[in-house]
Amino acid sequence: MPMRDTLTSLRYRYWPDHLLGEILSKRWTETAIPVILLLIVGFAFSRSIDNFLSPASLADTARQAGEIGFIALGLALVVIVGGIDLSVGSIFALTDFCALYLLDVLGWPVPAVVVATLLCGATLGAVNGILVGYLRLRAFITTLITLIIYRSAYDLLIQRYSNAIASAFPDIPSWDFIGAGSVFGIPTVALAYIVIAIFGHIFMTRLRPGWHITAIGGSRRSAYNSGIPVRRTIALCYVASGVLTSIGALFFASRLGTVGGDIGVGLEVIVLTATVLGGITLGGGKGSVAKSAVGVLIVLLITNGLTTMNARGGVNRMALAGILLVAAMVDIRWQKNRTRIISKVYVAPTYHELPPPPPTEIGQGGPFEQNDKLRDVEAIGLGRIEAPEDVILDRHDNLYAGSRHGDIMRFLAPDYQTMEVFAHIGGQPLGMAFDREDNLYVCIGGMGLYRIKPDGSVEKATDETNRSMRSVNDDSRLRLADDLDITDDGLIFFSEATVRYEMDEWPIDGLEARGNGRIISYDTKTGTTRTELRGLKFPNGICVASDGQSILFAETFGCSIKRYWFAGPKKGAVEMVMDNLPGYPDNINLASDGNYWLALVGMRSPSLDLAWKMPGFRRRMAKRVPVDEWLFPNINTGCVVKFNEQGKIVESFWDLHGENHPMITSMREHRGYLYLGGILNNRIGRYKLENADPNFVQYDKRWGKQS
Repeated sequence: MPMRDTLTSLRYRYWPDHLLGEILSKRWTETAIPVILLLIVGFAFSRSIDNFLSPASLADTARQAGEIGFIALGLALVVIVGGIDLSVGSIFALTDFCALYLLDVLGWPVPAVVVATLLCGATLGAVNGILVGYLRLRAFITTLITLIIYRSAYDLLIQRYSNAIASAFPDIPSWDFIGAGSVFGIPTVALAYIVIAIFGHIFMTRLRPGWHITAIGGSRRSAYNSGIPVRRTIALCYVASGVLTSIGALFFASRLGTVGGDIGVGLEVIVLTATVLGGITLGGGKGSVAKSAVGVLIVLLITNGLTTMNARGGVNRMALAGILLVAAMVDIRWQKNRTRIISKVYVAPTYHELPPPPPTEIGQGGPFEQNDKLRDVEAIGLGRIEAPEDVILDRHDNLYAGSRHGDIMRFLAPDYQTMEVFAHIGGQPLGMAFDREDNLYVCIGGMGLYRIKPDGSVEKATDETNRSMRSVNDDSRLRLADDLDITDDGLIFFSEATVRYEMDEWPIDGLEARGNGRIISYDTKTGTTRTELRGLKFPNGICVASDGQSILFAETFGCSIKRYWFAGPKKGAVEMVMDNLPGYPDNINLASDGNYWLALVGMRSPSLDLAWKMPGFRRRMAKRVPVDEWLFPNINTGCVVKFNEQGKIVESFWDLHGENHPMITSMREHRGYLYLGGILNNRIGRYKLENADPNFVQYDKRWGKQS
């Protein structure tokens, strides 16, 4: 290899130039940036102010953070669901008054005061919830009006009862413990906040109502069409905001015991600034408890730092308003231009060199010599089915194939003229395999691995795997589950072509030629999913080998077939079976003679082979040329080959003119015929094999069933 190519290879193989795009586009950034900002603010004030981070100062900050943190949690819920609440400061003041009036004037016991204050907060929040959620009024103007109403009510109440509250000094240990107590040196309010924050995190990330809140904030219309009770959920978020605000007011009332005229004034600016600085987008649909907590700490460090530096109250409020304006501007502009910014740095092609392909021309000989055996293939379902990526037959000879409309279609034996919808899934069905009980397992692009019972009912098997701790982004979700096969023990191996892109973006993964794919196993007995292999170049076809201890899998953009040992003395080893195919391999399946069938989804070309070694060229192509004009494999020539355990080609079948199956993604041998599928085709092909076992049924042979 020339020196220039060697240096380019080293640069693009080992230089992590794609990490910037990963960082910008994933949740990791949305939490990491506020944390970094928090550290910067804390470090700056600690260098400027003596004892700024002393234990006493941190304890005081923790008490304030707990009180404001409850309000911020409530506002975060409202913002995530797609609303806003400007009345939190007035609700805080009213519930503070409620607690002190009931305790000091009416002499209620502490438990009754706590319950009544929470009910007061829930009622005030419910007013906003009914107006915004059920009556569908604008959240901004509605909560602005309730801010004025609640504040006016508070002013009228303190004019009459402030003296009575101020003159009362009840000595109640339990009340004092709420405001000033601590456990192992940790303030009570901080412990309460931690407990509720943990519950809030579980609620938002693991429970269905939390998912509903995020879904509504992302798109109300889509959430409504999905059956989510949009109005009720929005109203309940405002109720929860009122309750959480009242909790903060309870701790504040027990700590200071005051109902001054400035209670809650400007609190909505503080909490809203904390929400935006924490990374919760004002557009709704994105946010977390951790972001809310980080935002509160940032705001408190800023306000406490300015106060310690003897800044006036007006300066504090002006600083927070300025920060809120800048943060809101950044948030809005980032959300608007996020895709454009990321697209410039996210796509990161790497150096990828393939050896010269073996000859395929007629007259040159060799195992891949072109022919026209598939020219007269019989077409099944012509014009009635779209995108049958994989095909499979049951032991009753019925034929199954996926459709781009999200259905599994079944063609009834023996003539395959009658077509029916066997199951509706909703996503693009890809690889398929039967188990011992005749359950059909299907890889669904963008959804994961699903199981279809013999009666047509659909169940999710798995849609996530273990996360890689070395990955910047959370790669636990399955993006493009592709092909699968099942072992004798019920262990399912399936490929995921890419962890970086969605199904409709697979050409970009090919453009990068990075190891973005993986092999995953799913245990049908325990329901556990784990990643077996990582760093593969668009892994695709999967087939359990005849030894029962290994699988064969295809690396499409590596133009190779490899073997992975999952059991036996070689467990964990990977070895090359075929390393230089003339095309890009797709599905692999068993043949009746003990060999294996392989589909070549497209053929290599000199121009694309050259482009693989020019990552800069491919990057410019991605930026300047529409996707449909990129360099692609030659998908106009269909090809199927048969190979043995040693990787030797036994036979090849071509459709040179592309009249029947220009793009073949799968094939399945069944009772002397070879059935062909293609993700860009509108038919299923059937080819009569010579000297094939007329009784061969793949899964009957594997499971020992009688046809």
